[in-house]
Amino acid sequence: MENLIKDIDIISPKVAQACDFKTTEDENTGKAKKLYIESYGCQMNFSDSEIVASIMKDNGFDTTSDFEQADVIFLNTCSIREKAEQTVRKRLSQFNSLKKSKPELTIGVLGCMAERLKEKLLEEEKIVDVVVGPDAYRDLPNLVSSAEDGHKGVNTFLSREETYADIAPVRLNSNGVSAFISIMRGCDNMCSFCVVPFTRGRERSRDPYSIVQEAQDLFEKGYKEVTLLGQNVDSYKWSPEENNKARLNKKEEEVSAVINFAHLLEMVAKVSPKLRVRFSTSHPKDITDEVLHTMKRYDNICKYIHLPVQSGNSRVLELMNRTYDREWYLERVSKIREILGDECGISSDMIAGFCTETEAEHQDTLTLMDIVKYDFSYMFFYSERPGTLAAKKFEDDIPLETKKRRLAEIIDKQNAISLERNKLDLGKIQEILIEGTSKRSELQLRGRNSANKVVIIPNNQYQKGDYVKVKITECSPATLFGEVIS
Repeated sequence: MENLIKDIDIISPKVAQACDFKTTEDENTGKAKKLYIESYGCQMNFSDSEIVASIMKDNGFDTTSDFEQADVIFLNTCSIREKAEQTVRKRLSQFNSLKKSKPELTIGVLGCMAERLKEKLLEEEKIVDVVVGPDAYRDLPNLVSSAEDGHKGVNTFLSREETYADIAPVRLNSNGVSAFISIMRGCDNMCSFCVVPFTRGRERSRDPYSIVQEAQDLFEKGYKEVTLLGQNVDSYKWSPEENNKARLNKKEEEVSAVINFAHLLEMVAKVSPKLRVRFSTSHPKDITDEVLHTMKRYDNICKYIHLPVQSGNSRVLELMNRTYDREWYLERVSKIREILGDECGISSDMIAGFCTETEAEHQDTLTLMDIVKYDFSYMFFYSERPGTLAAKKFEDDIPLETKKRRLAEIIDKQNAISLERNKLDLGKIQEILIEGTSKRSELQLRGRNSANKVVIIPNNQYQKGDYVKVKITECSPATLFGEVIS
């Protein structure tokens, strides 16, 4: 299942998707209670919901797709923009009538919004019983049990160690082909516009051997693709000290070298040449030539990098505390093209109308787009988030009308570039991994190529999970269309 909630900030459904929205599916293993989870926002949130479902499953819950049948409802929330929080508040108000008719129902708010607002959620949203941050999911069974006894609870403790490495996620909304693997949690970058360091805590990397084992288990269960997730995957680092502590606890041999992201990427790629490997997200200041060369060395590491720029102007980037300038970013893009070639897909995040941004600085973003030629981008106008460095230091002084106009210009530019990039694929033969039927027609199949572009083909004898060779025959700014050649 892949439902989308359209956001007023976003104009193009492909060039810039709104916050994704997913719900649990039905699982009936005979457990006494039913759990319903709605997940909003990024892939990390969806991965976290799989961890939550696993914890609750071990404590007597099956999942359901019908919230009216649930004994417990969780909203796993996003705080990246004000619109995301407004969506959750509206959803909570919709659950109010259900709570009145079913007072024994437990409703919880999880994730970044829970971490940001904490006790305020209990005070402002009277129907909320449980508020739990991203590092406290192990406490959910206790808090739910207390809520059933009439005691509301909050746990928003941020850990320096929690990675949930020992928990086998319940694959929610899985297509049986692709799965997320969380490799690290938190963020140390402190971008001035971003709430993530405050809602997800400091960076900590997960034991690499548990990551490889999870990838191996998924492959043995028939999955064909994994995406390694982190707020900044390129800063992944696991030290020998931590390695040896974890390994010796299992009576295994010591490890002598620091394992960085390039090493981890190679370890996962070696699980099987038939297992595709993706990753997200990369920070421009950290992506290394070593990572790029590792990508080139393994055919099953997809040639696609999400490299958020946020702005094309160096002064604005400094205000954003991105720790790189326009020239640094363009050098990294140049190196990607040099090592991986022009066919490597590159996408970005961009913010229109950041504090004090001038018209000339906005034009710098447009000219950078012309140089990089992103395959697609996720684009928003600036939304001040309480508690961030930008909210404390700068005035949100760009009028909303100006923000929207600049965003529209960025989206129009990206639409044109996306079409230009897709036209380069016409006539080429590409391997795609089929993910299922097209959303528009059962007569078509939907897959993705290595560059993370959606490819539509006729629904003939092929099945979900098949690798097929396709000749690209048509394109739109958002989609490639092809015919199977083998």
